Amino acid sequence: MNIGQGHGKKGEFLGTGTSLEKAKVVIVPVPFDKTSTYQKGSDKGPSALIEASRNLELYDIDTDSEPYKKGIYTSAPIEAKSSKQMIEKTYEKVLHYLEHKKFVVTLGGEHTISYGAIKAHAEFYGPLTVLQFDAHADLFPLYENNRWSHASVMARVLELPKVSNIVSLGIRSLSAEELPNLKKTHHKLSKLKDPIYITFDLDAFDSSLMPSTGTPEPGGFFWNEAIETLKFVFSHYNVVGFDIVELLPNKQNHAPDYLAAKLLYKMLAFKFFNRGSK
Repeated sequence: MNIGQGHGKKGEFLGTGTSLEKAKVVIVPVPFDKTSTYQKGSDKGPSALIEASRNLELYDIDTDSEPYKKGIYTSAPIEAKSSKQMIEKTYEKVLHYLEHKKFVVTLGGEHTISYGAIKAHAEFYGPLTVLQFDAHADLFPLYENNRWSHASVMARVLELPKVSNIVSLGIRSLSAEELPNLKKTHHKLSKLKDPIYITFDLDAFDSSLMPSTGTPEPGGFFWNEAIETLKFVFSHYNVVGFDIVELLPNKQNHAPDYLAAKLLYKMLAFKFFNRGSK
């Protein structure tokens, strides 16, 4: 099979050309960026990540595996004109794939896209713990008078009846308005309970490593620290789905796009091949 390293089918993660019927994993791109308040362009993130993925080596050193052999299908992107429409479409499509026994990975776009995916997973697998990697709490009750702002997404997730717990890692920038909601979340891995959904905002990484995001913050995760944390989580808990959001590609620097694609592939390796993973 001639895939990887720039080969394969354009517009598909790794370029594998795997059919939906044969795939264990479904990638759902949601190129949506309507509420970002600093730098816009995260709607280009899913396509940049997918394009970079076609240059990945397909063998994973950490797990001695080739995760693509599980079968990875990339769905058509979800197009929407409003936050409400995007959330409804994302929820419906993700739930559809879950009902067909697929492991679903959702790609943003701004962080608001996570709500529909989390809602679907919570209803299918709940009560659900959400593990949030993020520089920002995203817990504003309203932001710029918009309850569906990217800065309010985790406040909305807190309201989902089948989300029992949120554990947040990497938070290092927030507003006093978010403090009441912050007290409802946890910040230690010991608070995790199965099943787990991971939402990974790429600004969780230090801005020197991940400058290609709408609101970069210094002082975050570096690669090895993030990977070791994820390896631990996948080894000890049942991760039932995840998303990666807020990639804002820069045509002059493709390294962050490649990092995001590598992160996704590494998480799939930990899900399906890490010793002790559930």
